[in-house]
Amino acid sequence: MSFLGFGNSQPQLTSEQKIAAAETELDLVTDMFNKLVDNCYKKCISTNYTDGSLNTNESTCLDRCVAKYFETNVKVGENMQKMGQTFNAAEIMFNGYYELWYA
Repeated sequence: MSFLGFGNSQPQLTSEQKIAAAETELDLVTDMFNKLVDNCYKKCISTNYTDGSLNTNESTCLDRCVAKYFETNVKVGENMQKMGQTFNAAEIMFNGYYELWYA
């Protein structure tokens, strides 16, 4: 626990920064949803409409498409997080060596 804010590794965000971060996250989620709908619609829904509801093939295709989209999104997120951790570790090591030799 920090005392009077000292020793806290992450800076405190202002209300405006929190709102901006939430708006950015909402934009990213909305963009991902729109891409999912667009891609799965193009892949699974025939342009020759004969019925007002989805047939079995379209429904199955949509289920699989959405599942793959989310699975891929999770894997990409995990890989990006690992890359970020690796970058942070390398940066810490570099800073330590730099201080050792040049301080």
